[in-house]
Amino acid sequence: MSLLVLGDSLSFHGPRTAHPVDEPRLWPQVAGSCLGTRADLHAGLGWTARHAWTATRTDPRVWASVRTADAVVLGVGGMDSLPSPLPTAVRELMPVLRPPWLSSRARRAYRHGHARLVRLTGGRPTALPPAETVRCLERIRVAVTTLRPHAPVVLLLPSVHRSPLYGGVHTGRTAHVAAMRAWAADAEVRVLEVAPLVVEHVLGGHGNPDGIHWGWPAHRIVGEAVAELLRTDHRVVHSGTVDPGDPQAEALTWEDAADRS
Repeated sequence: MSLLVLGDSLSFHGPRTAHPVDEPRLWPQVAGSCLGTRADLHAGLGWTARHAWTATRTDPRVWASVRTADAVVLGVGGMDSLPSPLPTAVRELMPVLRPPWLSSRARRAYRHGHARLVRLTGGRPTALPPAETVRCLERIRVAVTTLRPHAPVVLLLPSVHRSPLYGGVHTGRTAHVAAMRAWAADAEVRVLEVAPLVVEHVLGGHGNPDGIHWGWPAHRIVGEAVAELLRTDHRVVHSGTVDPGDPQAEALTWEDAADRS
C-alpha cells in the first residue's frame, strides 16, 4: 500500500521547526511505517483545501503520486477553519510587495495586529468558508478516485490550537467540522477525529511553542490512528476519551487548559 497524503503544516512541522517530508517521526511517515509502505507527502505552510486542490490539478509531483496511490489521506481543512481577518489572497501577496521594505513593513504590521483583529471580528471570517472547503475536498476525491477507484480516502478533521497569533480563538471550527463530517458521510470517506487525540497535548502546552504544531507524541498517535483506520472497515476513530466537541468553545479556553496542565 502506498499513501498519498495532502497536508498542511501540521504534517511536516515538529516540536520546534519544519522538517523534510521524509522525517520518520512525522505522522504521515508514522502511518506509512505502521502499514509497511511509503507515504508520499505533498504539503505547504498555510495550505487550505483550496491549495491542495490546486496542487492536485497543477503539480506533476502529485500526479506521479496519484498513479501509485493505494490510499489517500486528506490532512487539509484545519487551516480553513482558522480566523482570517484579511482574505488569504491578501496575506499571500504581502511577500511579493515592492519595494522590499514595503513587504517587510506590511508583514510586521499584520503579525502585530492579527490577534487584535481576530478578537474584534469574533474569529470571523475564516480562511475558507465551510462550503468551499468541502467543494475542494470533493474535487480532490473525484480526481484521485477516478484514476484509483479502489483507493480508500481518509479525512482528518480540524485540530485545535492555543496560538497567540490567533488570540486563542477558533470559533469557526464547529461549522467546518460539521460540514466536513457531512461531506465525508455522503462521499463514503473515512474520518479521523483528530481533536480527541491531541487536545490535551496542544491545549496543555506540550507541543510546539507556537501553539499550533505538534510534538512527536502527537505525531505518533495521529499516524498510528491513520494506519489503524486504513487497516479496518471503521469509518471513525476515537481516542477513547470524550469527544471535546468544540474544544475551544467558551467553556474551555487554551488558558484554562494550560492552567490545568
